[in-house]
Amino acid sequence: MAFKKNRPFRLLEDDIRSLIATAREVLMNDPMLLEVSVPLRVVGDIHGQYTDLLQILNNCGFPPQTKYLFLGDYVDRGKNSVETLTLLLLLKVKFPKKVFLLRGNHESQFINRIYGFYDECKRRYSTKLWKNFVDCYNCLPMAAIISNRIFCCHGGISRNLTELDEIKGLPRPAEVPDEGLFCDLLWADPDPYNFGWSPSDRGVSFLFGRDVLEKFLAKHDFDLVCRAHQVVEDGYEFFAKRQLVTLFSAPNYCGLYDNAGATMGVDENLTITFDILHPSPQHKLSLRETPNYITELEQRRKISKL
Repeated sequence: MAFKKNRPFRLLEDDIRSLIATAREVLMNDPMLLEVSVPLRVVGDIHGQYTDLLQILNNCGFPPQTKYLFLGDYVDRGKNSVETLTLLLLLKVKFPKKVFLLRGNHESQFINRIYGFYDECKRRYSTKLWKNFVDCYNCLPMAAIISNRIFCCHGGISRNLTELDEIKGLPRPAEVPDEGLFCDLLWADPDPYNFGWSPSDRGVSFLFGRDVLEKFLAKHDFDLVCRAHQVVEDGYEFFAKRQLVTLFSAPNYCGLYDNAGATMGVDENLTITFDILHPSPQHKLSLRETPNYITELEQRRKISKL
């Protein structure tokens, strides 16, 4: 693969396919539950916003100088999902102990058919290349533990999780199931209003209250849960007295929100800091103001019909 400074350059499909095959082998060498040491930088949803990914790397440092843990949702919605995922896989292959990639709920063939990655691959390359990508991210790890103190995943915790070894035993390669531990790690959300477990408005997985979170942290001796999966105005947002943080790294998400993006740094003392990517200063429509607004539940129903 090559890059030409300040000039558009189309990646060749055969080169991408070769990279995917190598990356799949590298990913399969990582456990389903990663154990990652500090210092490092944690990145939330990117969603095909390739220029923002480049800005993150420019701001925070390129591997191997900076170690990265990405929390998933690399594709869909943004216009450059191919470049985004290709660059991340390239960095993983080049620096396997400095770049760690978790799976998000959008690393799923069923979600891709609704939210754009399938169409992007079909339009720019081929459906065969998309299938190669799917086969690769079906091998992504599901969760990570930072220095024994911070639990990381894309979505949230699960009522089906009793021991952490259960994550290690999840099958792969595998498509995302409709329920259970695998599903919840990618789809669950914290609930700021209720205790216990509640049905999710997404139509999949559950919401968990701060009491559930506190029990999880106490049982496994963690200080913090770090997850992604939800747009937050400032790029990061704490929950339950700073026992959980939501991280979202795509500023001006889809051109609809006026949100900032953020990444989280964790130093040798487990002190956390945030690097903020601000959106351009212009008015953006809220999601409900757009004419093609569809609720997550309605989208999920469409997926089930595919």
